[in-house]
Amino acid sequence: MSHALDDASLSSFHKRLAIFSSGGPFLDGYILSIIGVAMVQLGPRFALSASAEGLVGAAALIGIFFGAYLGGRLTDRFGRHLLFTIDLIALLGCSVAQAFVPNATWLIVLRLLIGVAIGADYPIATSLLAEFTPRRYRGKLLGAYVTMWFVGAAAAYLVGQLLLSVDDGWRWMLASSALPALVIILLRLGTPESPRWLMKMGRVDEANEVLAKVYGPGATVADLADEGRTNLGVRAMFRSGYGKRMAFISLFWTCSVAPLFAVYAFGPAILGALHLEGELANIGSAVITVLFLAGCLVAVALVDRMGRRSLIIHSFLWSGLALLALGFFPHPATGVIMVLFAAYAVLIGGTQILQWVYPNELFPTEIRGSAVGLASSLSRIGAAIGTYLVPLALSGLGIGTTMIIAGVITLLGMVVSIAWAPETRGMTLAESAALDTPAAAPAKGKIHS
Repeated sequence: MSHALDDASLSSFHKRLAIFSSGGPFLDGYILSIIGVAMVQLGPRFALSASAEGLVGAAALIGIFFGAYLGGRLTDRFGRHLLFTIDLIALLGCSVAQAFVPNATWLIVLRLLIGVAIGADYPIATSLLAEFTPRRYRGKLLGAYVTMWFVGAAAAYLVGQLLLSVDDGWRWMLASSALPALVIILLRLGTPESPRWLMKMGRVDEANEVLAKVYGPGATVADLADEGRTNLGVRAMFRSGYGKRMAFISLFWTCSVAPLFAVYAFGPAILGALHLEGELANIGSAVITVLFLAGCLVAVALVDRMGRRSLIIHSFLWSGLALLALGFFPHPATGVIMVLFAAYAVLIGGTQILQWVYPNELFPTEIRGSAVGLASSLSRIGAAIGTYLVPLALSGLGIGTTMIIAGVITLLGMVVSIAWAPETRGMTLAESAALDTPAAAPAKGKIHS
């Protein structure tokens, strides 16, 4: 069925919104990655134990857990555009404050608050982007959104490497995230409210004004596909078919990010354990980050060709096998190490982009932000635990066992996806969010939809 706005062409507004929205994952990648480089100076400066290092690395992830759920609830209640800049203002202030911390305790507190701001931005920005984007481009733009995480991570490794030669360079590293935060805040000013959210709130005249401004005179709420009025609350979600969808998203997301965040937070340490040490380890981390970005770009190109279901299953399968190979053969030649890490980085891209495609497609407008925020929060529990345990696992279990555990978690994501991953390619948001849409159910026992 054709819907005027769901089938609209991609405009300059959509492209700008995609760029402005992607500031959140850029900052996330930057902030979570630069701590790994800063730890080279920070650890000895504060005499941190392996447990304390893990807590510093995991603090932002713990903050994301609270921030994502809070941001989701607030954006469903008060709208998308108001919170679109407020959360980053808080992040900017905490980033600057990191440069003046007197001890590790204050650093943990500030990184916890930074995580809250990052987490809040995810449901706000992705809900806004999903609700404006025509269905033909939704998978690509939401998928491309996450690629900025890796751009931010690569930038962090490069900035960190430049500042390692500076006395107390870790303070400048941690404060440096304030600069991109300021740029993103300025770019986001004036972003309009989501007309779908306005319509759900009964503010039809305002929704029509936004539609006319974005799509041109004559565009009205009548051109939007009808989602119905389910009036579904977050609690009621778990007593309906949406509870199963939330379980699927939370589990696959956890299996995707737990190994990845652990690798990012302690990338130089992991590569060092694999006999790539010092400057070579930091450069290797930056190269692998670029490959993560390449993997996401490949996945963006494939998401509408392969479909969501097939892409996520194959991504989990082959990236998991790459991690297992690193675990079973932890002391190969340097070239083999880089090839296996590169394979993991490229192949995990499908699961990374679908972290933002699936949640925004599988829930209706009135709970989309809350659902995305809750799924992001739940996934961060595993990611925070994984990040906290990495230095302990490296010292207690060794690199081989650590990589095997990461591989098993990744392959568990494949099992979950085979059981529950739906196919939503080509659907409007109303169709993909509907529980009674036949195409939204996976074909049992098949990898391809």
